[in-house]
Amino acid sequence: EVLLVESGGGLVRPGGSLRVSCAASGFRFSAYAMSWVRQVPGKGLEWVSGINWDGDTTSYTESMKGRFTISRDNAKNTLYLQMDSLRSDDTAVYYCAKDRDNSDLVSNPDYDYWGQGTQVTVSS
Repeated sequence: EVLLVESGGGLVRPGGSLRVSCAASGFRFSAYAMSWVRQVPGKGLEWVSGINWDGDTTSYTESMKGRFTISRDNAKNTLYLQMDSLRSDDTAVYYCAKDRDNSDLVSNPDYDYWGQGTQVTVSS
């Protein structure tokens, strides 16, 4: 059974930092590209960042470049998102997602598994 379990969310002040994690099991984690996607209450899903199978290629939504860092530890089957200089509009549920077929990043990824999400709230 494929499982993606996010953790590390919480309440943080504007300008603060937070690292969320996604523990993967039930598939060969090192063979697939992974992504972080977020959902703001009342809005649709927003793609945040992606990483290829070995971590040497990453991509970010423009507004997150320089603030967020995606990484992965294939030995631990874990995906990370380090979030710095957080703003109130970063408040969302953050989901990790597994690419269905690809090990490298593609322009229109298709995901076959998602985690349950972790809530990140940025507020003073």
